Amino acid sequence: MRQSNVVIDYKYDNEPDISVDPRDGKLGMVHIHVAFVAFIIGVFGGLLQGLARGGMIQLPTWLGYYQILTAHGVLLALVFTTFIIYGFFFAGMSKTHGTFSSRLRKTGWVGFYIMLVGTLIATVLILLNEASVLYTFYVPLQGHWLFYAALALVIVGSWISAVALLTHYFKWKKANPDKPTPLFGFMTTATLILWMVAGLGVAATVLVQILPWALGLTSEVNVLLSRTLFWYFGHPLVYFWIMPAYMVWYLVVPKVIGGRLFSSSLARLAFVLFLLFSIPVGFHHQLMESGVTEFWKYVQTILTFVVVVPSLLTAFSIFATFEQTAREKGGKGVIGWIKTLPWGDVRFFAPFMGMIVFIPAGAGGIINASFQLNSVVHNTLWVVGHFHLTVGTTVLLTFFGMAYWLIPVLTGRRFTKHANRCGIVQTWLWVIGMFLMSGAMHILGLFGAPRRTAYATYGDHPQALQWFEGIFASHVTVAIGGVILTAAGVLMFYNFIHLAFLAPKGHTEFPMTPDPVDTPNTPAYLENWKLWIGIAVVLILFAYTIPIYEMIVNAPPGSPPFNFLIK
Repeated sequence: MRQSNVVIDYKYDNEPDISVDPRDGKLGMVHIHVAFVAFIIGVFGGLLQGLARGGMIQLPTWLGYYQILTAHGVLLALVFTTFIIYGFFFAGMSKTHGTFSSRLRKTGWVGFYIMLVGTLIATVLILLNEASVLYTFYVPLQGHWLFYAALALVIVGSWISAVALLTHYFKWKKANPDKPTPLFGFMTTATLILWMVAGLGVAATVLVQILPWALGLTSEVNVLLSRTLFWYFGHPLVYFWIMPAYMVWYLVVPKVIGGRLFSSSLARLAFVLFLLFSIPVGFHHQLMESGVTEFWKYVQTILTFVVVVPSLLTAFSIFATFEQTAREKGGKGVIGWIKTLPWGDVRFFAPFMGMIVFIPAGAGGIINASFQLNSVVHNTLWVVGHFHLTVGTTVLLTFFGMAYWLIPVLTGRRFTKHANRCGIVQTWLWVIGMFLMSGAMHILGLFGAPRRTAYATYGDHPQALQWFEGIFASHVTVAIGGVILTAAGVLMFYNFIHLAFLAPKGHTEFPMTPDPVDTPNTPAYLENWKLWIGIAVVLILFAYTIPIYEMIVNAPPGSPPFNFLIK
């Protein structure tokens, strides 16, 4: 097939395009390779899961429903996101803060290989049906001990890579004391600090509780404590996914549309607030837990609603950037300026569709964090639908839009019109498929359809049969949406192959927005990391010290292992 020329790049004439060092680009690209291999396996796992639950296929005896459910969740929600985020970080830090030193680059490679080994071990055990414990790996379900060791390797490897990135950032700050820190480095630092602090919770439960229990060194496990430590990590994990997506919105999309970010100070403040308030909120995932007192649930629910603030700041800042840029280009009227935005450029269109979907996704999050409403939707397909809107649509569509330019940047190829057209089609397919699948999941959840179960008809119970008969609220609709999403996933994987290996050699710009006009006036306290880390630690200690102490001192009866979902 004859390939077209590169899609138009939006670039300021007075700003040179600083390239990513090829050695750093190679490190970033290997992360992206792993991400998309995990992505395509996870996509087909989701397809099988949807078709089986919709009654359209019967899984073979050698393939378990919970096996593919675990593969789908782990490979898409954990592996794909983590690897593509780190690929983005290594590439972006090389562009904005200069080439990595040989020592730091080697540290990054060490982190990558440790993450890769952990990922391979965990994936093999899932495929062998030795770790069908879902991506939350709740105890007392027990998988093979190597699965938990593999998860520990992924966490440790990510920490090592984070050390390389953070060291590179602080070396730049030391060498440039009088210059404002590039926004990319500031946001990367906030995201990685959140990731490392949050990872302490899951590391603690895996190393101290679950591994000894899975090895048979202890006979019982404190389920309440383990679940609490998981959600100490589990909710900030969502922001580890969302914050890099926000980085694309703040730093890339303004350049793609031919403008510059509305405000540097507002962007930095939003990321500081994410760091402060996204960790001490895990109890809103445990509102139905009898072992957590109402007072601490209330405290963390209040902190949960505070996290809405930086998202609202982001919405204001990004859409102000859109309007400011469009009016500079001649856009008129109250909403007429919208027509001037580059709707035919997938680098803008895919992230923008993610932004739009985040509106109902955020509203659903408020419902989930409200005690009375959560009691209605808890453990139903509503929660699964919400998760697929936030991570499966907002985050993934943004990462897809990022991949369309990042992959050719790192491989020295052109972002072609062919890839752009495929990207527009792929984005529409993803949005339509998710509308059907997630929309049906939300409604089925309100009708009581449960999550985390392969049993959809419950022995042909009349109420359960209604979940197959609705025009829209039907497991069949979920499956149809899953088929469309699979088509979109396959097309995305084709685009990855095309841009990584088949597109013509040439130059593609790394579209990084120029510094906003208020950058020189950015308050110095926003970059006082000791202050923000200190406040974050105080909030965490306040929200978790007494509850965890009570869970240990007044521990409920421990649980022996269960593996009835595995065999």
